[in-house]
Amino acid sequence: MPIHGLSPTAYPPNPAHFDIEKVIRPNILALHPYRCARDDYKEGILLDANENALGHSISTQASSSDASVYDPMLDMDLHRYPDPSHDSIKTRIAALRDVSGVDHVFLGVGSDEVIDLLMRVCVAPGKEKILITPPTYGMYSVCAQVNDIGVVKCPLELSGQAGEGGTEGRFSLKVEEVKKAINADASIKLIFLCSPGNPTGTKLPLESIRTILDYENFKGIVVVDEAYIDFADEGSSAVSLVKEYDNICVMQTLSKSFGLAAIRLGVAIAKPPLIQVLTNTKAPYNISSPTAHLALSALSPSSLATMQSKIKTLIDSRAALLKSLSGIAHLGLGSSIGSNDANFVMVPVLSKDGSRPDNVRAQKVYKSLAEENGVVVRFRGNEPGCEGCLRITVGSEEENATVIRKLELVLKQF
Repeated sequence: MPIHGLSPTAYPPNPAHFDIEKVIRPNILALHPYRCARDDYKEGILLDANENALGHSISTQASSSDASVYDPMLDMDLHRYPDPSHDSIKTRIAALRDVSGVDHVFLGVGSDEVIDLLMRVCVAPGKEKILITPPTYGMYSVCAQVNDIGVVKCPLELSGQAGEGGTEGRFSLKVEEVKKAINADASIKLIFLCSPGNPTGTKLPLESIRTILDYENFKGIVVVDEAYIDFADEGSSAVSLVKEYDNICVMQTLSKSFGLAAIRLGVAIAKPPLIQVLTNTKAPYNISSPTAHLALSALSPSSLATMQSKIKTLIDSRAALLKSLSGIAHLGLGSSIGSNDANFVMVPVLSKDGSRPDNVRAQKVYKSLAEENGVVVRFRGNEPGCEGCLRITVGSEEENATVIRKLELVLKQF
């Protein structure tokens, strides 16, 4: 059954062992998407969508009892439903990530909507599964449980030190183990790879990803979550593989490097057949007009230049933070255990004698930092291979100095 909205012969499969029509659930292939009013017409006297013709009711006049300040965003047509496609945003994303056009880009309400949609369109509840590589982003398992699908776990390499660029050692992808899991369970439809990883901060080599894409026994889709990719070395992104492979979907977000976590805009980049399926399945107006307005502004040339400047500052600050952390290692703090390709670092709190990572001490340090010192980091000691670890986001220069000062104080207490 062909994908609705695409010519069945427009996109010959690559690699040859992959057939997207066998990956997508039959009920999704048969789906004719909801056709909303703005799919047909966007201009004129719009009396087709049962909107409030008199406009929004948010007051633009500040009163003596209301300290609100006028917001220019209120000049938007907030009483109208948003553009269902947002091609202007997709065009800028396609140019930024060097893909051929808007038909390679999908927009979601954060990456979490993309994760959920991929599971809903590909994986049959109660029958089929996804594969994850712990330690990894927790929403893959949460979405799987919500959708009643199984989870196969194939841990990353958990021992040793992180290799350069994640090529070997700690938190590298155990490709042969992934292949074994595929061979043992034909019901695996999606493989989720986080690169750079959360909480590992370690990017995965493109060759490791390519090996799985080429593996003939896997008939499903490899999903590469690149929320932190802009903090890694240039050339690290798996988007470069989208031009070659139909069985890959790369997720990105405006939450991290763009600094727009509050607007909730996630991105999927893949070949048009998968993008079309996601588009057919999504809610009619999933991206709000305020979100779209801010996203388009963030993707302008001047804003992109500012973003790149801030990325450079954060990368420099990451190096400075690591150096400062090493300066208090004598208090029972281990070296960073990832390869530090993201905007955070992860360090183990050691036992008082420095012999081993210590979850109990790490919990005490974590709680004291947050509850008594006003510094909130993330405890990650219960993740595989992360015993005793605290994940520390790279902050401003002042924030980084404060976390070092407070961490030194707390380590001396416990």
